[in-house]
Amino acid sequence: MKTILVSRYHPVLVTLHWLLAVPVVAMLCVGFLLLEAMPNTDPQKIGILLVHMSVGMLILGMMAVRFIARMCTARPAGATTGYPLLDRIVPVTHYGFYILVLLLAGTGLATAILAGLNKSVFQGSGEPLPPSFDIYPTFVVHGYLAVLLVGCIVLHVLAALYHQFVRKDRLFRRMWFGRRV
Repeated sequence: MKTILVSRYHPVLVTLHWLLAVPVVAMLCVGFLLLEAMPNTDPQKIGILLVHMSVGMLILGMMAVRFIARMCTARPAGATTGYPLLDRIVPVTHYGFYILVLLLAGTGLATAILAGLNKSVFQGSGEPLPPSFDIYPTFVVHGYLAVLLVGCIVLHVLAALYHQFVRKDRLFRRMWFGRRV
């Protein structure tokens, strides 16, 4: 990576940041509000699982592209919070998003394999879903990781709002389009 002083993130990172926000929040809502409440005997659940799993794979792919772009492009200097401990936590939380999405995709895929969802969801075999996904440890971990991701997203949004409106350091400008140098 070249050492260039930039004031904004690369347009690919900006685009993927905002494009990922929508499906990530949507899939968390689908998981918690639709799938969790719906019994596995409901015939509509297979269709919703198809969308959830497909979009989950799309998110994983987009996050991989975003990670590569992040490693290969110049980034603005770190924004300070005014608190050294919090400043040290920032990179951990940002890379934590990548790790959480990878683990969510992995535990989702593992659950799909264990439950045989490739046949009932992707091949439309007509085979019923298992009575409950709770019997699969990978599914339980998937749920806990999703809760952790929700917490990280809430903290991320609160931190961005803190920077923008309390510190008034125009942080949002860094994650938007415009002249970089």
